[in-house]
Amino acid sequence: MHLYNAWLPPPVAEESKKEKESFSWVVSSVKNSYKPDDPESVYATLKWVSVIDLFVKAKSEVSLEDVTALVEFGLELFYVSQNKLYAQVRWGNILVKLLNKHRKKLSLKLKWRPLYDTLIHTHFTRNTGPEGWRLRQRHFEATTSLVRSCRKFFPPGSAFEIWSEFRSLLENPWHNSSFEGSGFVRLFLPTNLDNQDFFSHDWIKEFFRLWDSIPNCQFWNSQWAAVIARVVKNYKLIDWECYLPTLFTRYLNMFEVPVANGGGSYPFSVDVPRNTRFLFSNKTVTPARAIAKSIVNLLRPGSSAQQHFEKLVNLLEQYYHPSNGGRWTYALERFLLYLVITFQKRLQHEQLNIDKDRRDEQYLGRSERKFFVKVVLKLIDRGQYSKNEHLSETVAAATSILSYVEPTLVLPFVASRFQMALETMTATHQLQIAVTSVAFVGRSLFLTSLSDSAVKSVDPGNGDEFIELLMVSLSNALLGMDANDPPKTLATMQLIGSIFSNMSSLDDNIDELSVMPMIRFSEWLDEFLCRLFSLLLHLEPSSVTNEGLHSSAASGTFLVEDGPYYYCMLEILLGRLSQPLYNQALKKISKFVKTNILPGAISEVGLLCCACVHSNPEEAVTQLVKPVLLSVISSLEGTPATGFGGRGICDTSVSTKVKPTISPALETAIDYQLKVVSVAISYGGPALLRYKDHFKEAILSAFESPSWKVNGAGDHLLRSLLGSLVLYYPFDQYKCVLHHPNAAALEEWISTKDYSNDKPLATPKWHIPSVEEVEFANELLDFHFRMALDDLSRICETKLHSDPGDEKDHLKVTLLRIDSSLQGVLSCLPDFTPSLRNGTVEHPNHAAFLIAGATGSTVGTTKLREKAADIIHAACKYILEKKSDDSILLILIIRIMDALGNYGSSEYDEWSNHRQAWKLESAAIVEPSVNFIVSAQSKGKRRPRWALIDKAFMHSTWRSSQSSYHIYRTNGNFGPPDHVNLLVDNLLNLSLHSYATVRLLAGKSLLKMIKRWPSMISKCVLSLTENLRNPKSPEYAVLGSCAVLATQTVLKHLTMDPKAFSSCILGILSSSHHESLKTQKAINELFVKYNIHFAGVSRSIFRASGNNTEAPDFADLVSQITSMSFESTGLHWRYNLMANRVLLLLAMSSRNDPTSSSKILSETAGHFLKNLKSQLPQTRILAISALNTLLKESPYKLSAGEQTRPSGNLQGSRKSSLEGELTQIFQEDGFFNETLNSLSHVHIVTDAESASSRGNHGSFQSLADKSITRFYFDFTASWPRTPTWISLLGSDTFYSNFARIFKRLIQECGMPVLLALKSSLEEFVNAKERSKQCVAAEALAGILHSDVDGILVAWDTWILAQLQNIILSQSVESIPEWAACIRYAVTGKGKHGTRVPVLRQPVLDCLATPLTGTVTTTVVAKRYAFLSAALIELSPQTMPFTEVQLHYRLLEELLGSMCHSSAQVREALGVTLSVLCSNIQLYESFNHEHSHEGEKRDVAYKFDGKSWVQFLKERASEVLMNIQNTSQSDSLETVTNTSSENGNSNSDSQDDIKWMETLFHFIISSLKSGRISYLLDVIAGLLSPVISLQETSSKDLSTLAKAAFELLKWRIFCGPHLQEAVSVILSSANDSNWRIRSATLTYLRTFMYRHNFILSNVEKQQIWRTVENLLLDNQVEVREHAAAVLAGLMKGGDEDLAKDFRDKAYTEATILQRKRKRRTLSSSQSIASIHGAVLALVASVLSAPYDMPSWLPEHVTLLARFSGEPSPVKSTVTKAVAEFRRTHADTWNIQKDSFTEEQLEVLADTSSSSSYFA
Repeated sequence: MHLYNAWLPPPVAEESKKEKESFSWVVSSVKNSYKPDDPESVYATLKWVSVIDLFVKAKSEVSLEDVTALVEFGLELFYVSQNKLYAQVRWGNILVKLLNKHRKKLSLKLKWRPLYDTLIHTHFTRNTGPEGWRLRQRHFEATTSLVRSCRKFFPPGSAFEIWSEFRSLLENPWHNSSFEGSGFVRLFLPTNLDNQDFFSHDWIKEFFRLWDSIPNCQFWNSQWAAVIARVVKNYKLIDWECYLPTLFTRYLNMFEVPVANGGGSYPFSVDVPRNTRFLFSNKTVTPARAIAKSIVNLLRPGSSAQQHFEKLVNLLEQYYHPSNGGRWTYALERFLLYLVITFQKRLQHEQLNIDKDRRDEQYLGRSERKFFVKVVLKLIDRGQYSKNEHLSETVAAATSILSYVEPTLVLPFVASRFQMALETMTATHQLQIAVTSVAFVGRSLFLTSLSDSAVKSVDPGNGDEFIELLMVSLSNALLGMDANDPPKTLATMQLIGSIFSNMSSLDDNIDELSVMPMIRFSEWLDEFLCRLFSLLLHLEPSSVTNEGLHSSAASGTFLVEDGPYYYCMLEILLGRLSQPLYNQALKKISKFVKTNILPGAISEVGLLCCACVHSNPEEAVTQLVKPVLLSVISSLEGTPATGFGGRGICDTSVSTKVKPTISPALETAIDYQLKVVSVAISYGGPALLRYKDHFKEAILSAFESPSWKVNGAGDHLLRSLLGSLVLYYPFDQYKCVLHHPNAAALEEWISTKDYSNDKPLATPKWHIPSVEEVEFANELLDFHFRMALDDLSRICETKLHSDPGDEKDHLKVTLLRIDSSLQGVLSCLPDFTPSLRNGTVEHPNHAAFLIAGATGSTVGTTKLREKAADIIHAACKYILEKKSDDSILLILIIRIMDALGNYGSSEYDEWSNHRQAWKLESAAIVEPSVNFIVSAQSKGKRRPRWALIDKAFMHSTWRSSQSSYHIYRTNGNFGPPDHVNLLVDNLLNLSLHSYATVRLLAGKSLLKMIKRWPSMISKCVLSLTENLRNPKSPEYAVLGSCAVLATQTVLKHLTMDPKAFSSCILGILSSSHHESLKTQKAINELFVKYNIHFAGVSRSIFRASGNNTEAPDFADLVSQITSMSFESTGLHWRYNLMANRVLLLLAMSSRNDPTSSSKILSETAGHFLKNLKSQLPQTRILAISALNTLLKESPYKLSAGEQTRPSGNLQGSRKSSLEGELTQIFQEDGFFNETLNSLSHVHIVTDAESASSRGNHGSFQSLADKSITRFYFDFTASWPRTPTWISLLGSDTFYSNFARIFKRLIQECGMPVLLALKSSLEEFVNAKERSKQCVAAEALAGILHSDVDGILVAWDTWILAQLQNIILSQSVESIPEWAACIRYAVTGKGKHGTRVPVLRQPVLDCLATPLTGTVTTTVVAKRYAFLSAALIELSPQTMPFTEVQLHYRLLEELLGSMCHSSAQVREALGVTLSVLCSNIQLYESFNHEHSHEGEKRDVAYKFDGKSWVQFLKERASEVLMNIQNTSQSDSLETVTNTSSENGNSNSDSQDDIKWMETLFHFIISSLKSGRISYLLDVIAGLLSPVISLQETSSKDLSTLAKAAFELLKWRIFCGPHLQEAVSVILSSANDSNWRIRSATLTYLRTFMYRHNFILSNVEKQQIWRTVENLLLDNQVEVREHAAAVLAGLMKGGDEDLAKDFRDKAYTEATILQRKRKRRTLSSSQSIASIHGAVLALVASVLSAPYDMPSWLPEHVTLLARFSGEPSPVKSTVTKAVAEFRRTHADTWNIQKDSFTEEQLEVLADTSSSSSYFA
C-alpha cells in the first residue's frame, strides 16, 4: 500500500481496501464494452479511460494480472482504431501511464512494427485524413510516448530489425529523410537486455561515422547523443576507452560558446525541415541532458573518462562566470543540473545493489566520488552568483545534493562563501544566494557534526565549525527579515524553516542533547518575534484590496504571494517549541494581535494565529481567538442592524429614507478582526465548541450589519467555522515523533518508497468530527442555509420589500449566507441521486464503488440539497426578471448553483491550486536517497514527516473530489438528476447574459456539469446554435454561445453525435447576418478551433439516411453546404471559405467510409477545380489544399521501371473515379488561361522578401485564415526534400503545392490535360510579369515530374524547346523560380527520394550541354545556378552510370573555367563545384562495383594524370605561390608567360586571383552546406591559402578568405586530416610574412579548443613550442598575440604543459630581473627577448582569472617589478596588472591574504589607484 493511502483519515483508509476488487470489475467492464464486430464501439470504451486514470492517480493497490490484461487489451484497441485518432490519443496516454507505473513488474513482449505502422500511416504518408492539426500533434505525442514506454519490452532481435529498417534512410545525409531516420532510430532503438548483442564495436564505429556526416546541426546531434547516452547507461560491458576522445570532442563542440572572441553560435546550422522539428522532440539547444547522462555513466574506476571529464569542465567553466553569460548559459545550467541528478541516480542504484550483495568492479568508490564532486565544484564555484537566476538556483540545489555525497569538500566551500557574503554586504543578491545555500545544506551540516557514525574529516575539530556556521546564520537570519527586500526575507524564512525541520525540539535546558549549546532559545525567540512584528507593521499591501465580492481573506503581501516559506516557518517553529517556550511566544503574539489593527496584513497575521492554533488548539483559542471575538461582538452591539441576517425584520412598512451606516474606521477594524479569526480557526476543531455561542453571535451580527464589507467578513467566518468542525484534516503534524538513530537531537526523515505494510510508520492524527461538532454544524446549517432558503423564497414570492434598494440588500445577504454555508461544508452535504432510465429498478446506492474518498463527516441530507436547487431555480428566474442588471446578485447565484450541481469541484479546485504543494520540493527539506554522511540509503527522497502528512492531506482532498464523480457516468442506466437539469437550464440562460463576467462564470459552471453528465451536451448545442442562426440574437448572446461551443468538451461530443454535428456546422455557416466585429471574431475563432480539433465525424451519419428521421441525410447536408460555397451566393468571403472548408472535411471523412458513394467525391473535386479560378484569394488557396488531398488515384502514372506503356494497356477498370467530372471542366474554353491568371495573383513579389517566407502564401493571410486554408498535410509532405542553402538562388516564390496540383491533375486525367495546358503555358513562360512566370514555373515543374504515359513524346515535341528557351532568356528576376522548377523536376520519387523520375536524365542532359556562341554572363551564371539546383536533388549513393558520367563531364568543364572573368559566374561555379565534388565523393564512398573503371581512367587522365583532389590541392599551392610572389614584388604589370610542358599556361596574376576566388567560393559553400564531411581531404589541403590570403592587395579575395576563415574555425578535423592540418599550421606559423603568422595564431586559438581531446601529445607539444617561439618574434603584434594564445592554452586543461611553461617563464624572468638589477645586461639583449620573457609571465597571470592558485602571487609580483622598463614592456606590464586587478576585484578581500606585505607593496606601486589593495 502506498504511504499516502495508509495515512488517509481512518474511515477513508478502511474503504480504500476495496479498490482492488473494483479495479478488477473496471477491467472486465472495459472488455465487455468493446464488440470486435463493431469498430465504432471503440468510442464506448473511452468513458472508462478516465476511470482507469483514477486508479493510477489514487495510487491504489491493484493486482498485476489485471494490469497486464488491461495493457494487452488497450494495445489491441489502439491498433484496431487506426483512423480514430481521438480514441488512439486517449488510449495511448493511459497505456503510457500504466506501463511507466508498473514497468518494473510487468513481463510483456511487444512488437515494434505495429507502432511504427501507426506513426507512418497517420503522420508520414500523403494520404492523411481530415483531422485537425492539434489532434494530430496530440496523436504524435501520445504515440511516441507509447513507443518510449514499450521500448523496454521489445523482444530479442528487434534492435537489428529496427536498425536495418532505418539504416537506408541515413545513407544520403543531404536528404531530409536522414533527419527522419535519425528521429526514428532515437525513438525506436531499444537498449534492453534482450538486445544487448546488437551493440557491437562495429556498430559503434558505424554510429560515429553516421553522426559525423552532418556537422553543425543541433537536431542531428540531439538524436545521436540521446541514443549513445542510453547505450552507455544500459550496457556496462562495452569498453569505451578507444572512443572517448572522439566522444568528448563531440560533446565539447556541441556547446555553442564563443571561443576566443568568436561567435557564440554555429554560423550556418543545417536547416531541419519544419515538420521534422515539429514531430521529433527537439529543442534547438545543446542536448545537455544526454551529454551529462553519458559522461556520468562513462566514469569508471581506472578509466580515462575521468581525465577527459575534468578537461571538459576546465574548458567550459569560464562560461559559468557571471560576466560571461549569454545564450549558452541555459545549456550550461542544464548540463550542471543533469550531471548532479544523474550522478545521484547512479549512486542510488549502486548502493541499493550493494545492499543486496551484488557488487561490481565498475561501481564508483570513495575516490571516484570525491573526484567527481571536486570537478563539479569548479562549475558551482563559478556559477554561484550568476545573474541568471536559473543558474544560481541550480547551483544551490546541486550543492545540496553533493553535500550528502562528500561533505568534507562541499561544506567548507559553503561556509567560506557564506562568510564572504556577510563581509561584502554591498552586493545583497550575494547574501540572498548564500543564505539559500546554507538552508539547502542545513541537514548535512547537522548530520556531519552530530551523528556518531559520520564520515569525519582528518581534522578532529571540524564538526564544531559547522554548528557555528548554523548559529551565525540563525542569528544573522533575524537581521535578514526586512520589509524592503522580499527575496532576502523569503530566503531567511526558508533557512529558519530548514534548520528547525531538522531539530527534534527547541528548548532551553542545556544537556547533552542540546544541538546548539551557545544559543539560548528563549532570547532568540523574543528577538525573532520582535523582528517579525516590526516586519508585519511595515508591510505594504501588494495591491489595492478590492471591495467586491471576491476580496478573499488573503489578498496578501509578498510573504503570502511569493512563496509558502512564511507560513511554513511559523508552523514548524511553533510546532517544535517546548511547552514553556510556546507559552512565552503565545503571550507575545496574543498581545500583538490584541493591540494592533493591520488591514494591510490580514492574511499574514491570520496565518500567524493559525499556526498557534494548529500547534495547541486549547490554549491558543482561549488566548487569541476569544478576546478578538469578544471585541468584535462588543463593537457590533451598538451599530444599527438591518435584520437581513436571520433575526427577522422589525417593520418593513416604515421605509427609512436614511440608510443606517457605520463609520469607515469601525468597519475596517471589524472586517480585519473577523477575517483574522476566520483564518485562525481553520484547524480549531473541538476547541471551538466552548465558544459556540460567541461564534453564532458574531456571525449573526456580521450578517445583520449594514456594511457589505462586514457581511463579507461574516461569510469568511461562517465558511471557516463550518470547515473546521466537519472536515478531516491532520493536527499535531509538526511535532517530532521519530528521532534519528544516529543523533537523537535530530528528527529522522522518511521516504514514501520505504513504506511497507508490515512495519507501519507513525500515522498522523486526523481530526475526525465528534458528535457535538456535527450537531453544532447542523445547527449552523439549519439557521444560515435552510432558513436563508426560506427567506429567499419569501422575498421572491411575496415581494416583501417596497423599496428596491432594501430588496437588493436583503437578497445579497441571503444569497451570501447560502453561498458561505455551501462553501463551508463542501461535499459533506450529500449529492443528488441520479434519475433512472429505461425503467431499470436498480437502486442507485447499489452503483459500483470506484475509489474511496471523503472530505469530512456527513451533515445535512440530500433533501436539503434538492430543496436548495428548487428555490434557487425560482430565485434565478425572479432575479433575471427584476434585477438582471445587478452583477453581484447574479454572480452569487451562479456560485451557489456551481456548489449545488458540481459536487466535489471545490475540493478539486483546492487541490489544483494548493499553494503549499511546491514548497515540498524545495531542496531545503529534501534529503536525497543517497546519504554517505551516515551511510543510510533509501529507495527514494526522504522528507520531514510533516511534509509527507501535508501531501497525504492533499491526496485525501483529491480523492474526495473524485470518489463519486465517475460512478454514474459509466453506467448507462442512470441519467442526470432532475435538479441538475433545472440548474443547467438556468446556467444556459446566464451564459448568454449581457455582462461578460456573468457569462464567463456561468459558462465555466455549465461546462463542469455537462462534462459530468455528457447526455446533456446535445441539448445545449442545439439551443446555442439556434442563437447563431437567429438574426435577432443580440451580440452578447452570440458571444456567450461561441464561448461554450468552442470548448473541448463540446467539440469532442460532435464527433459522436450526428444531430448536434450538423446543427453546429449549419449554425456557424448561417450566422453571417451578425455584423459586429466582436461577433465575427468570436465565430471565426470558434470555426478555427473546430478545425484544429476536428476529429472526424460519426459513422452513423452515413447510415442515417432513410431509417432515421431525426438525423439529417449526409447527401442532403453535403448539397446544402455546396450550395453555400459558390461565389454567386453573395456571402462574405470568409463564410464562403468556411463553407468550402466544411465541404472538404466532409468529403475526406466520407472517403474512409465504405458505404458512401464516390459521386460526392468526384463532385467535390470538380467543385474545387473550378474554385482555382475563383476571385477570392483565400478560396483559391483552399482549393489547392483540397485538390492535393482529393486527387490521389493517379491511374496514368507510370510505375517504377516503365518508360512508356503499350497503347491500349490502360483498361477501363483503371480509370479514375474523378476523371469524367474533371475532364469536362478543364476542357472548357480558356479554363487554364483563367486559372493560371488567378493563381498568379497569389504570388506577391516584394523587394524585401526574406527567405523565411517560403511556402507562406504571401503576407496577406492572417493566422486564422491559414489554419482554415492549410492542412497539416501541407507541411508533412513539404518540398524541397533537401536542405536549402544556396544563397545565390535568392528567395523564390515557388509554391510546391501549386506544382503538385498540376502533377496530380495530369496523373489523374492523362495527356488531355497537357494538350489543354500547352498554349496557356507557352504564353505565360514568355510573359513579362514575374508573378506570371512563377505560375508558369510551377505548372512546368508539375508537368516534368508527372511521369505519365506519353510524357517523353511531349518532351521531344515541345517541352525541350521551352526549357532551352528559358535557359537562354535574358530576364534575371525570375531565376529563383525557374531554378526551383528544375529542382522540382529532378526531385527523386518516393519517400526517400531514391527513385528516378522519367525526365530527370533528359533535363540534366539539356542543362549539361555547354552553351554555344556568345552568350551574356547572366545566362552563364544562370545555367550554373540551374545545374547546382538540379545536382542537389540527386541521391549520390544510388546514381546510375549515366549520371556518374555526367558528373565527371561537368567536373572537367568546371575545373577548366575557374578563371572566368565575371564574379557572378565565379560564385555560381564555386557552388556548383562543391555540390558536384561532394556527390562524387559520397558515391565513391559506397564502393560501387567499378564496372566503369575505364571511364574513370579517362577522366583522371584529363587532370594531368592525377585525381581531381590531387589536382586541386597542387594547383592551389601553385597559385598561392604565384599570388604571394606577385604581391611581394608588387609588380602586377609584369606578365610572365612561361609555358610549361604540360600545357598549363600560367597566363597572368589576374587569372590566378580569379582562380583563387572561385576556390574560396567552393570552400565557403562546402562549409555552409554541411557537405564538408565528404570533402575533408580536399579542405584540409586548402587551409594554407585560407590562412595566408587574409590580407592581400586584392580586396575581394581577402574578403572571401576571411569569410572562409570564420567558417573553418568551427570545423573539426580527425585522423589523417588532423595531421595534415597541424603540419599546415606549423609551417604557416613560421612564415616570413608576419601577417600570416598572426592569422595562424588567431586560427590556433579555436583550433586547439575544438581539438583538445584528439590531438596527440606530440602534436600539442609541437604547437606549444611554436607559439612559445613566437613570443620572441621581431614583430610586436605577433608577440602580444602569442601571449594571448598561450593564456588561452593554459586554461585548456593540459596541466603538465602549462606547469612546465609557467616554471620556465618564472625562472627566465627571475634571471632577467637579477641581471637588470646588476646592470650587467649588455645592450646586445634585444628588446624582443625582454618583452618575450615578460609576455610569458603575462600569459601565466592572465590564465587564471577569478582564482588565486598558490603560484599566482609570486608571478604577479615578479611581473609588477618590470614596470620600470622602457616601452613596449612597460605598457604591457601596466595593462596586465590592471586586468588582474579587474578580474580579482570581487573577492579581493579574501584573496589578498595569499600575498605577503612586501608583495602587496610592489603591486601597489604598479597601480595608481591603490585603494583596492589597501
